[in-house]
Amino acid sequence: MGTFKIEGGQRLQGEITPQGAKNEALQILCAVLLTPEEVQINNIPDIVDVNKLIALLEDLGVKIQKRGKGSYTFKADDVNLDYLQSDQFKEDGRGLRGSIMLVGPLLARFGKGYIPKPGGDKIGRRRLDTHFEGFINLGAKFRYNKEEYFYGVEADKLKGTYMLLDEASVTGTANIVMAAVLAEGTTTIYNAACEPYLQQLCKMLNRMGAKITGVGSNLLVIEGVDELGGTEHRMLPDMIEIGSWIGLAAMTKSELTIKNVSWDDLGQIPTVFRKLGITLERKGDDIYIPEHKDGYEIQNYIDGSILTIADAPWPGLTPDLLSIILVVATQARGEVLIHQKMFESRLFFVDKLLDMGAKVILCDPHRATVIGHDFKSTLKATTMVSPDIRAGVSLLIAALSAKGTSTIHNIEQIDRGYENIDERLRAIGAKITRV
Repeated sequence: MGTFKIEGGQRLQGEITPQGAKNEALQILCAVLLTPEEVQINNIPDIVDVNKLIALLEDLGVKIQKRGKGSYTFKADDVNLDYLQSDQFKEDGRGLRGSIMLVGPLLARFGKGYIPKPGGDKIGRRRLDTHFEGFINLGAKFRYNKEEYFYGVEADKLKGTYMLLDEASVTGTANIVMAAVLAEGTTTIYNAACEPYLQQLCKMLNRMGAKITGVGSNLLVIEGVDELGGTEHRMLPDMIEIGSWIGLAAMTKSELTIKNVSWDDLGQIPTVFRKLGITLERKGDDIYIPEHKDGYEIQNYIDGSILTIADAPWPGLTPDLLSIILVVATQARGEVLIHQKMFESRLFFVDKLLDMGAKVILCDPHRATVIGHDFKSTLKATTMVSPDIRAGVSLLIAALSAKGTSTIHNIEQIDRGYENIDERLRAIGAKITRV
């Protein structure tokens, strides 16, 4: 189990460039299975979860060539479908939640898709019903082996249909879209997710020859085509990492520039951090955060009541940033209620912040009230274990702002989502060592 040693209380300075978007990469990489032609993908983040998916594709028989840092070509012209029934696949697929998005492309192109019950973060129930109900609506037969926790869908030919999703699931929408592009007839998906990463997937599929309209809205119309061709695609920067660096700059009272952030795809993120009192300046396509010498003050609502920050489907705030926002609020002036609606275990890392001296009231599994210290009392260094990717980075930000030397164990969780994070933080002045 890997460990970070962090000497907190250092002022950071300089520039940091966000990696390619993890959540986009997991969708885009699965889409290479939809064509026998070559697909080139650029700005792929070098992180554990993405590398696991690339290895899975290689085991499936996809020809993969590395062209440079973050740049690969994929050619799925000789896919080994027997691998899907192997014990090795049942083991490998279980270790990565993103592997669920292999099913849609496999079903669309080869008439069958299988997946073991995927793993991922331990942040509460993450059901797969939306995915499989979508495939069933398209005409697939569903089966589930309870003994092996193994899912399967099969169809001679998928047929387009109308469907209203029970939730605006990003991965569910992506999976259904990838299945529908090769279906016969027209598929209409209402209550579709419309995140920038899902928009990126749709734009890429359209360049490959798909016919998807309504991109960016929650009503997608897909006219099925017989085949798709190759293309080249570049990932957006990771908005969760961008939010992490904003929070880090504020908590450490540091002057930072976050480079090439794709401002137009950040949605509510700059607005929410400004509500916490953090100053952000747009400089071209960069975010400049000045040194917050006098701290930052949380805005109340116009009637004076306490601010609530909650997650919501896009264009609402992504749930992946709530852990970071909670940590940043611990040193603000004022109070805020954090409402995490989607996952019932994501706020359970709060006990580590309490050990560090933060004032947080965990109201229930979904809500926490934070009373900010206004830097009058700094967080204290401690030893902690990273429970998931986002909580792990939140604890890392807390440790970088705390007095003394902190230890974070189980940093493999952080490595799943953040590329060479210790090297990149050292480059802007952080004192962090990987043990």
